[in-house]
Amino acid sequence: MVPSRLLSCGATAYGLPFILVTLLSLLTLTSGADVGIAADGTKYVDTTTNDGQTIWLRDSRKPALYTQNFGDCLGSSLINVTRFDAAYYKDNMTVLFHLEGNTNVANESLMSMERHHGAVQEPWLTFHSVHWSLRLRSSALRSHLQPMQCSDLQVPMTTCTGLATLTRRSLCPMNRSVPIEANGIIPVSQSDVAGIPPIALNIPDFEGQAILRIFANSTESEIGCYSAVVTNGATFSHPYAVGTVLGIFTIIAMAASFATAVYGNHIPTTRIHYAHSLSVMVVFSVFHHIFYTGALSVNWPSVLPAFWSNFAWTGGMIYSESMQNSINQLIGSNKGNTSIVGAAGSGSSAEDLGGGYDISQIYKRSFHTLFRRGAPLLSDQLSNLRSAEVEKHLAKRTLANTTDGYNWYGVPVKPGLPLPGNFSGFAGTLAEENIPASNAFMTGFLWFLILVAIVAASVAAFKWILEALVKFKRIEENRLCHFREHWVGFTEAAVLRTTVIGFFMIIYLTLFQFTYKGSGGVTAIATLVFLLFFLGLFIAAGYACFYRLRYGHYELKQDRIYFESTKALGSVPWIRLVSESRRSEKSEPKASFVSMPWWSVHYINEDTQRIEVHEDEDYVMKFGWLYARFRRTRWWFFALWLIYEFVRACFYGGAAGHPMTQVFGLMVIEFIALITIVMLRPFEGARLNALMVYVLGFSKVATLALSAAFDIRFNLARINTTVIGVVIIVIQGILAILTLVAIVFGGISSYMSVTRDREVFRPRKWEPYRQRYFAHLEKTAPDVPPIQPPTPEPPKEPYFRVATVRREPKIEDDDLDAIDPASSRNSVAPVSALASRQGTRSNSMWSATMSNNHLPFGARPHRASWSTKDLNSFHETQHSNRSSHLMSGGRMSNKPSDGSLRDQTNYERIRTPLHSPGPAATLDVRKSRQDKGKGKEAPLNERSSEEAKP
Repeated sequence: MVPSRLLSCGATAYGLPFILVTLLSLLTLTSGADVGIAADGTKYVDTTTNDGQTIWLRDSRKPALYTQNFGDCLGSSLINVTRFDAAYYKDNMTVLFHLEGNTNVANESLMSMERHHGAVQEPWLTFHSVHWSLRLRSSALRSHLQPMQCSDLQVPMTTCTGLATLTRRSLCPMNRSVPIEANGIIPVSQSDVAGIPPIALNIPDFEGQAILRIFANSTESEIGCYSAVVTNGATFSHPYAVGTVLGIFTIIAMAASFATAVYGNHIPTTRIHYAHSLSVMVVFSVFHHIFYTGALSVNWPSVLPAFWSNFAWTGGMIYSESMQNSINQLIGSNKGNTSIVGAAGSGSSAEDLGGGYDISQIYKRSFHTLFRRGAPLLSDQLSNLRSAEVEKHLAKRTLANTTDGYNWYGVPVKPGLPLPGNFSGFAGTLAEENIPASNAFMTGFLWFLILVAIVAASVAAFKWILEALVKFKRIEENRLCHFREHWVGFTEAAVLRTTVIGFFMIIYLTLFQFTYKGSGGVTAIATLVFLLFFLGLFIAAGYACFYRLRYGHYELKQDRIYFESTKALGSVPWIRLVSESRRSEKSEPKASFVSMPWWSVHYINEDTQRIEVHEDEDYVMKFGWLYARFRRTRWWFFALWLIYEFVRACFYGGAAGHPMTQVFGLMVIEFIALITIVMLRPFEGARLNALMVYVLGFSKVATLALSAAFDIRFNLARINTTVIGVVIIVIQGILAILTLVAIVFGGISSYMSVTRDREVFRPRKWEPYRQRYFAHLEKTAPDVPPIQPPTPEPPKEPYFRVATVRREPKIEDDDLDAIDPASSRNSVAPVSALASRQGTRSNSMWSATMSNNHLPFGARPHRASWSTKDLNSFHETQHSNRSSHLMSGGRMSNKPSDGSLRDQTNYERIRTPLHSPGPAATLDVRKSRQDKGKGKEAPLNERSSEEAKP
């Protein structure tokens, strides 16, 4: 399965191929490559392109592919390799090889195999003591990884004699009295590199791993193994540039937050402006999320650890040679086992690295097989062989790093680091910083202590600088007087706030140290730090809650959660979670598409004299470092946040080495946290809610979901893992950019806050924004539901119209005694009919009414009084008239008018009985309307009753 290209120089059965190849290697070609030296001493070499043109190349140029740091993959190598590197130059089609080391072996003939592990292909057959072949792959493998399919670059070597010319025979045979040293330049042809895709020379953080295996002929066993990482120089890792930019923005956020906290003498007002500045805790939460994603014990693609190295300083992983040496003295020789956390450690046996090897295929070969495979080699050697003159003119590279020599190489990795090219787990992430996993806790803890000391010293120094400025009358006497009087309390609050910011980092590093099982002394320190942070902060948080809620009790009530559709950023469809208790407060709640049962906790306050939490100056001064940025109704969120951070740290650190437990457990935690924080929206500032609730929450869930694909059990192709890694970089990169933008806006708003007492604000064109910002503060500080504006009433329009008119009988219609027929000119019945009807009243009453009537024309006299008897009589008459009408079949009759109402054609007479006893009379009401479409009047209605016979 492995390349069987390596044969010993001293094997007698190989005599004929040796002689042939050696003779060919001594041939001198007439054409060669010249070396030129510029006026400034720069060396140039010439080469011929495919179209026959001669070009000059600088000798110290960057190779297309080259190796970097290397490590021992055998664990007990008898050869101590101190220099191992190789490079491929595409422009002049050459491969450069360097090797240096020493050994304690007295005398041993060797075979050596050097390749980039991957899919095995049939090798070239060469005859020399040290064989060189280069095989490139697009993946980095773990210690027990399977070989990956890849492209190969196979390179022929010179013979033993030719190699001895380059190496001064330090390996033919190997002797402890002679240092191992090799330096060679090998030409290659286009067919040798045809399998290398062009993207491999340009893609950032190209994944490659070169493996050098050395075998002893006497025992036919492996006595040396070294692995080096291969790169093309393009990378996402720019810690000095990107890290510096992130550091500058972080300092701006810290300065803006501190300025809003100390400016002003009225504590509630100061708290309002502080709550709307950008939180340093949120900034570090974003950076910690990005960097400590690498704590998952999965096989990361190389692009991710390279990208995360830009954020390593935010997680306390800053490399310092003196600090690492001090930690190494404390730890001693116990570096732990990186395989526990999912990485292949340097200095340990890794027989399966690169697919392993088969010793039988290296040594058990017949002469005929060797000669048959050597024949094609001779033909290829004839076309590619360079003479000694060519070798002489090729620029020689010294093994030392000089200004004009070869400097594209790495160094041996330090003990405790994983093998170069392996990026599994947190150990692989730390390898980018050259920090062993065994030193992770002490490195982070020491830098955290340095940060706490810097914060405390900065607050104290700021106080004394103010005092000096006041003394020299550079500022007014009352400037920042509240801070100057309480600077000790502000210093304590700053230190405690720093511990809250670093809570997740410290808890994770302590739990990682427990899982890693390193030095006993370091583990004891980690235990003390864990108890200090865990008990200290949770006791402080519990006391803060008790101090505020000691005069009251809680009640758990059943509630319900509604999922409402809304718009985020004005146009993006989003889902908002609203509890039933809050939903009922709205006059017009939005429609929800689903709901689920929930519970809500209500605090019953028994202290009627207690003031609001944001107005309580005593509580702000004592516990403002915990709750000052949260809303009035969410001031207790700091306790929930500490619990959430602790659970996250337990999964990251406590479950190290169990990738699926980490990934899926954290996905559940992050999803629940996202829903809860979206519902609560705890921060008073809108920018903090947008950054922490939506963007950061989405990034955590998406990153964990994508990271599940990197588990080795899925055996995903490395090109696919690289694509997924780039997607994660895009998500986290957008998050980082939005954080930087939020820092800029936070700095501007903080400047407006600290200049709120100035009458003249500069720049003047920002004045409208300043007024809007202050109005926003006044609106959000009370944390009460916004008052819905009253719904405007629609404009009033004419709404009354007469559709129909219908005459209903009245009581007066039945009272003939109170009506003067002669006085009403608008009588509705003939006078003869009225006179013929005799009522129960006397004639004298009738005469009095007739003589004393002074009613106007058309008016009707009303009866002065009536009795129940008259009402009963009216009902009887109505019943009698309706029965008569039904019996008559509802027939219509038109009577001549008495002259008071003019007769007109098509008028309808509506007859209503006037009096029940005696002859029936009719009331004719004539109405008309135009018949639609006919232009004439149509009758509306007609009611009649038959006249009683006299």
